[in-house]
Amino acid sequence: MNTRVLIAGLAAGVAGFLLGWLLFGMLLMGYFEANIFQYEGMNKPEESLNLGLVLAGNLAWGLMLAWVCARTAAQGAMAGMVTGAVLGLGVYTSITLMFYAFMNWYMGPAVAVVDVLANTVWTAAMGLVAGSVLSRSKG
Repeated sequence: MNTRVLIAGLAAGVAGFLLGWLLFGMLLMGYFEANIFQYEGMNKPEESLNLGLVLAGNLAWGLMLAWVCARTAAQGAMAGMVTGAVLGLGVYTSITLMFYAFMNWYMGPAVAVVDVLANTVWTAAMGLVAGSVLSRSKG
């Protein structure tokens, strides 16, 4: 992995962290709270959240997206966005279907669809950032 991929991954991870806060922490928080079963002890209280680990997870996802964009020559905003959307749709459809099959978490199929769509948009935006950075950097 070279420096331009690391920079693109860092940028995508930070963008994912900020967009995730906006999308999941503000815009969709009430929807998910109302449509996902809540169990005692399932969620940590807000004061116990580890945002450093959230950032680390976003950086890992951003690095993976940047690496895929670089390997597939998906450089530029649109190419990165499409790559991110395809990866997000595949990964989150798989995860959500497994959650829906094995766990009593979603209150119905509509919230599972919203979860997949929101995560696809989120990952597409991260791919857009990764592709944009890759297209601007020399290497």
